[in-house]
Amino acid sequence: MRRTVTLLTGVLLLVGLLQVPHAPSAQAAPTGSRTVDVTIDSMSPAAPSKGDTVTVSGTLINDGRSTITDAKVAMHRGAPIGGRSSIESLSRRTGYLPGADGEAVDGHTEKIGKLEPGVSQPFSLSVPVKDLDLGKDGVYQLGISLSGRSASAPSGQVLGFDRTFLPWQESDAEKKTQLTYMWPLISSTHLTAETDADAQQTPVFRDDDLAAELAPGGRLQQMVALGKNLPVTFVIDPDLLATVDAMTKSYRVNGPDGPMGKNQAVAKQWLHELEEAVKTHEVVALPFADPDLASLAHHGKGVPSALSHLGPATDLADKTVDTILGVKPRTDFAWPVDGAIDSSIVDVATSAGAHNVITRSDSLREAGGLSYTPTAARPIGGGNTAVVADAQLSRAFEGDMSKAGNSAHAVQEFLAQTEMINLEDPGRQRSIVVAPQRMPSVSQAQAMATALRDLKQSDRWTQPLNLGSAAKAKPDRAATRHVPSGSAYPSSLRRQELPTEAFRQIQSTQSALDDYQVILAQPERVVTPFGNAIMREMSTQWRGDPTGAKAFRHSVRSYLDGLTKKVHLIQKSEATLSGRSATIPVTVQNNLVQGVKDMTLKLTSSQPNRLDAGKPQTITVDGGHSQSFKFDTTANANGRAWVTAQLYTSDGKPYGDPMTFQVNVTEITATVMLVIAGGVLLLVLAGVRIYLQRKRAAGQRAEDGTDGEGTDGDGTDGDGTDGDTGTDGDNGGTDGDEPEQPSDPTPDTGSESSDPSGSGEKVDR
Repeated sequence: MRRTVTLLTGVLLLVGLLQVPHAPSAQAAPTGSRTVDVTIDSMSPAAPSKGDTVTVSGTLINDGRSTITDAKVAMHRGAPIGGRSSIESLSRRTGYLPGADGEAVDGHTEKIGKLEPGVSQPFSLSVPVKDLDLGKDGVYQLGISLSGRSASAPSGQVLGFDRTFLPWQESDAEKKTQLTYMWPLISSTHLTAETDADAQQTPVFRDDDLAAELAPGGRLQQMVALGKNLPVTFVIDPDLLATVDAMTKSYRVNGPDGPMGKNQAVAKQWLHELEEAVKTHEVVALPFADPDLASLAHHGKGVPSALSHLGPATDLADKTVDTILGVKPRTDFAWPVDGAIDSSIVDVATSAGAHNVITRSDSLREAGGLSYTPTAARPIGGGNTAVVADAQLSRAFEGDMSKAGNSAHAVQEFLAQTEMINLEDPGRQRSIVVAPQRMPSVSQAQAMATALRDLKQSDRWTQPLNLGSAAKAKPDRAATRHVPSGSAYPSSLRRQELPTEAFRQIQSTQSALDDYQVILAQPERVVTPFGNAIMREMSTQWRGDPTGAKAFRHSVRSYLDGLTKKVHLIQKSEATLSGRSATIPVTVQNNLVQGVKDMTLKLTSSQPNRLDAGKPQTITVDGGHSQSFKFDTTANANGRAWVTAQLYTSDGKPYGDPMTFQVNVTEITATVMLVIAGGVLLLVLAGVRIYLQRKRAAGQRAEDGTDGEGTDGDGTDGDGTDGDTGTDGDNGGTDGDEPEQPSDPTPDTGSESSDPSGSGEKVDR
C-alpha cells in the first residue's frame, strides 16, 4: 500500500511539473557582425565607368542592447567573383567574413558617432572608382561595414555588414549578349457571362477592382508607363484588353444593388497609353484568357472537347488585339505556368498553332556540362522550338520589392548576372530570354524597370532583342533539347492545377450552350459572352484558388440554366374530348428579350390507339410573349390517356422539361344522342308535311278539272307555291340539304377554329 501511494504521488508530481508553463527564455541579443543591421538601399551608378564615383546609401539599425560608440561606415571591395553560382551564393550570405569580404578602402569612411539601440540612421558613402582599385573586367563584391565599440566589444570591431555586386567593364564587349525581356500585361478574371437585357448588352463585372490597377499608380498603369520606354516585348492576355474595352462603355458591377460602373475615363486613358506604347514594341498575344496549359495536359486532355477551346482562343486573341490596339500580334507563342513543361504540355501547347513554347532553364535543364549559358532557342522536334528563359534572371524580382534594400540588391544582382553571362564566353554571342512572374506588383515592376534602365545606360555587354527574333536565334548544338517527362513536373505546381472534374463541368456548360443557341433568333447575343466566360474558366489565374474557380464555373452555368428556363411550356389542366376529333391548344412562354425560332413542339399520347395527338409543329415565338399552338387530335376509343408535350431544337434534341397532362376521351355522350335524334325527328316531320300539302293540292286540281285557276304563263299557281322548289316558308329551306352525320359533331373542345394557329398569334404576358 505504501509503495502504491508513493508511486502515485511521484506520478502526480511529475505530471504537475510537466503542466507548469515554463517562462520563455529571453531572446539573445545579436552579437558580432550581426549586432547592427546594415542595409544598402541604393548604389549609383549601378554599373560605373572609369572616372565615376560610386555612391552607396542605406540605413543602420542597432539591434543590440547597448549603445554603440565611435561608429563609422566603410566601403569594402572584394575579389572578382568566379561565376554565376558564386553570385547566387554570396547573395544569400550574411555577416562579415574577414579576408573574404575584402579590406576597407583607405581614406573613405563616414563617422556616425553614437548609435542608440533600436534607432534607425541613414548613411551615404562615396568613393571614386580609381580608389576602388578595380582590375580586369568582372563582377566584384562591394560591401559596407559598420565598426564601433559596444558593451560586448569594447575594443572595437565590425558590428554590421551588408554586401552587393559591382559589375565592372571598361569598354564594350566584343560580342554583346542579346537580351529579351518579356513584359506581361495580365490580370485576373473580372467579367462575368451576364449582360443586361438592353440593345447594348451592358456587361456585368464580378467586381470593380480592375479600376485600381488601371488608375495612376496602379499595377497595370505602371506596367504600361514603365514599359513604353524600355526595350521589352509586351506579352498580353487579350481578355484583359476585352475587359478594359468593356469598361470604357456602360457597365454594371455585380452585387445586391448592381451599381453602374463609373471608371470609364480610367479605362479609356489606360487603353490610349497602351495603344501608344505598342506602336514601337513587339506584341505577343497569349490565347484568350491565358488558359492553363499544364492543367489541360494533365487533367483536361481526356475530357472530350476540352482541347477544342485552344484554337478559338488563339483566333480570338489575334482579333481582339488587332481590333482594340490596332496592331497585329504574334500568336505563335505558348507560356506554361513558370515555364515548367513536360511532353504532354508541349503537345497541348502546340496543338493550336503555337510553335514556340516558353519554358525555363530549371525545367529544361542542361545535362551536357556546358561552361556557359546557352542561347534560349532550342528545336525540340515537329517544327517546334523551346524558348528557354534563364531561371535566375526570370526570378530576380520575385518577393517583396517594396523595401528599398531588397530592390537595390535585386537590381545589382541582375546586372551582375547579365555581365557574368557575357564573360563566360566573350567570343560567343548568345541570346538570353527573361520571363518574369505573370503579374508583377507595382514595386516589382519598378525594380524590373530600374534594372533595364541601368543595363541600357551602361550598354557595354548586352543589347536588346525582341521575343520573335530570340525564337529564331541560332541554337547551341551542345545545349539540351530533351523535353522532360511528366514525372519531372514540380509537385508544387501540380497541386495547383484545375482538376478533371472542372473540365467535365466546362464541357457540360459548353454542351448546354450549344443546345441553347440553336433556338435563338440572335444567337450572337449569348454565344459571345458565354463563350468568353467558358474560356475564362480554364484560365491560369485560378491556380491556387480552387474555391474561386469553382464559384465562377457555378455562376456561369447557373446563369445559363436560368436563361434556358425562360423558354418553357405552360402547364395544362385535364382536358375532355367529346367526339372523334377535337383541337388541343398548347402554350409556349418566351420570357427572353429575343425571339426563338426553328423549334418543334410535339405531343405524344401514352395510348395512341385511343388518342392520336396530331402532327408536330414548327414554332416561332417573339421575345417577351407567349403563344398557343393548336393540335388536331383524333379519338378512337373512350377512356383516359396521358399526353406529353415536349419542345425540340432544330437538331432533334429535347429542350427543357416535358409537360404532361391528362385527356379524357368520350365517343358520343347522351346529350349528343338527344340532339341528333331531335334533328332526325324534325326532318321526318318536315317531309310528312310536304307530302300532305302536295297530296291536297293534287286532289283539288282533280275536282276542279283544271290546271290551276288564276295561273299565268310563268307557271306559278295562285297559292304562291313554286312547283319546282317544293318548299314553303315554314320548312326553313331544309329540303334538299344533306343531314349532319351523327358521328361528326361540331368540335366542342378548343378554340373556335380547328386550324393550327399561325406564328403571328401572340398573347402578351
